[in-house]
Amino acid sequence: MPLLNISPKETTIGFVGTGVMGRSMAGHLQAAGYRIAVYTRTPAKAQSLLDAGAVWKESIADLARDTQVIITMVGYPVDVEEIYLGEGGMLAAAAPGTVFVDMTSSRPDLAQRIESEAKAQGLHALDAPVSGGDIGARDATLSIMVGGEEAIFNQLRPLLEMMGKNVVYQGGAGSGQHTKICNQIAGAASVIGVCESMAYAKKSGLDPETVLQSISSGAAGSWSLTNLAPRVLQDDFAAGFYMKHFVKDLKIAVESAEAIGLNIPGTKLAKELYEKLEADGYGDLGTQALFKYYH
Repeated sequence: MPLLNISPKETTIGFVGTGVMGRSMAGHLQAAGYRIAVYTRTPAKAQSLLDAGAVWKESIADLARDTQVIITMVGYPVDVEEIYLGEGGMLAAAAPGTVFVDMTSSRPDLAQRIESEAKAQGLHALDAPVSGGDIGARDATLSIMVGGEEAIFNQLRPLLEMMGKNVVYQGGAGSGQHTKICNQIAGAASVIGVCESMAYAKKSGLDPETVLQSISSGAAGSWSLTNLAPRVLQDDFAAGFYMKHFVKDLKIAVESAEAIGLNIPGTKLAKELYEKLEADGYGDLGTQALFKYYH
């Protein structure tokens, strides 16, 4: 089935989930001239979009019926499953030809199931998780990892490039989620390194700001060191990416690795450290709050 003509004149984009990242991502599409319809469990989080002309929908089914492209950016795989496949879900309500793009960090097997169910109903589905946190969402510099049918990706690519600058097609359904797992595995080790490095700098009597000047441009340089270490040193633990969502991602990573017969002990360690902090009540802080483990 041919894809609908996607343009600001012809297309209304539905957006489900307007939290720390989703609000900025939807805002870029709105700024490009697209009509935006939104649904979120916390309406106040969508207020800036509504003030700029977005339309509020009372249910995900209403949103699915009235839009041609639907982007979802929610918290957990259980949320993804509910809004796509649950009673009153979007797949059942959408018109043939509707395109779904799940940008939540979720399970590869769920992405494959959603695409299969979508195809059976004359719909299209991509899994397109992102990396870059609140800063990347705000600046439209996200890395977007896409799985699904390549022809659909090619037609949606201009929309994705309004939200990110590194948009890469990875393969069939679930490939975007597998790639995000690779990202989180690498990121987990990086954040541990940043927090332990800054903890060591403080404990050894060095000036951590001066240490950061030296090591951020050397071989140890990384996105985490550049973006998270300064927050750590300013005791800024606000979420650019929630710790509780990172715990979710690391659980998915460990389970997915086990499913393919791969042992990932470093990621398991990171998962244990983050789970301890989440249990201590830090789940709504950012991933850089791992530094609290070393206090």
